[in-house]
This record gives sequence, structure tokens and C-alpha cells, in this order.
Amino acid sequence: MAGRPDGSPTGAPATSPYAPFRPRWGRGVARVVSIVVLVSFAFAAITVPGQEGQKGDWTIADRLLIFLSGAAIAYFLHRYATIVAVPSKDGLYVRNILRQHTLSWEEVVRVQYGGGAPWASIDLTDTDTVAVMAIQKVDGQHATAMAGRLAALIQVHGEIGEPGAQA
Repeated sequence: MAGRPDGSPTGAPATSPYAPFRPRWGRGVARVVSIVVLVSFAFAAITVPGQEGQKGDWTIADRLLIFLSGAAIAYFLHRYATIVAVPSKDGLYVRNILRQHTLSWEEVVRVQYGGGAPWASIDLTDTDTVAVMAIQKVDGQHATAMAGRLAALIQVHGEIGEPGAQA
């Protein structure tokens, strides 16, 4: 039976504390909408009127621009669908829409999940804050559980990294 790297079956919920964090609703919606957008813009680029000699002709450049606009929107949605945060024993890899961060546990101070932000964020030792878009409030209790798991990982690795602490 095929399974995950943490040993749990593919269909089972992730049980490992090091299982990747991924949004549920946002990921699925973004995938479906990106396909619909790409197909719609491609269809529009092909079917817009453009007979020779008519006023208001759609040229090949116009059609290409329509298609490329749809492709750009679909790419943005693809990036949204592939956001993830992957914890490991060494640190945390966060891939958001536009930026990626590879952080060691020593850099991470705490997780923030509350207030008006639509996703979790982590505070770093250099006073910077990094959004963790993989943990989104729209996912409800699942997101709350993921934020708790991330907070536990930060606490465990913070204690391990402290001077005088035993591993």
C-alpha cells in the first residue's frame, strides 16, 4: 500500500508533526478557476470577430494579448494553488504566491494566528514577519489545528536550540 513519507497511508490525515501545511479550500478553488480562466481566454482569443477589412478588426497581436492575459491569470492562480509550508528537523520552508523563505528554527520566534489576517504569520528573531499562507482561516478548525501544530514545532525546536538544552 502506497503511503506518505511519514508512514501514514495516502488517504489518511497527516499525523506526522513534519507533514506539510497546505490550504484546503483555496487550493482546490484556485486549481479549478485557473483551468476555467485559461480555457475561456483561449476560446475568446480564437473566436473574437476579426474579418479582414472590417472596422475594429482583432489582429493576431490582439488575440495573442487576450490569450497571454488569461495565461498570466492562470499562472497566478497556479502559484496560489501551490502555496505550502514544509517543516523539517532543520527548519521551515515557506512558499507563498510571490516569495519563498527557507528558515532555520533558530530564526523563528512564534506563530501568530488571530486578529484580522486571513492566514498565519511567523515572527522572526530579526523582527521581520513572514506570512504562512498555507494556513488559512477559511479552512476553519483544520487551520486552527495546523497553526497549533506549527506553534508546537516552534516551541519544541526553540527548546532544543537553547544553550544548555538537551536534544
